[in-house]
Amino acid sequence: MEKEELSLVRKLLTDCRVLSLGVLIDGKPHVGLLPFVTATDYRSALIHASQLARHSRGLQPGSPFSALIHASDEQQNDALQVPRVTISGTVQLVAQADADFESSRQAFIDRFPSSAQTFHLGDFNLYRLHFEWGRLVSGFARAISLSPDIFREISAL
Repeated sequence: MEKEELSLVRKLLTDCRVLSLGVLIDGKPHVGLLPFVTATDYRSALIHASQLARHSRGLQPGSPFSALIHASDEQQNDALQVPRVTISGTVQLVAQADADFESSRQAFIDRFPSSAQTFHLGDFNLYRLHFEWGRLVSGFARAISLSPDIFREISAL
């Protein structure tokens, strides 16, 4: 993979603030829109979700997910040229008793300060989305598959 493509994936994971999260609920697909924070090693992302939200039913530990992250869709541009990355993997609950809970919580609050209040509510959980596979589309007819090794390379940029 070229450095330019690695840089584009890193930019999408760093600069974009929300992802479209696809999960399975009772065997049927469901998509929600959630703010996220990418881990410093670029191998996972954190989301903070209410158990009252429908998509949380699909956020069971070990469950599969798919997420779409894309650059802004400016009306003057061709919609097929919008850079985007789709990432699939598995869900992990970050429980309050976990060693990395506090640092994960702080990373989320640092990016989304208004979320601090929701960490005090009993229906919200913090989840880690582990990246296992991806697909970068950097424009029309320009697509590249992303392996777990690629996410490790991104962190070295």
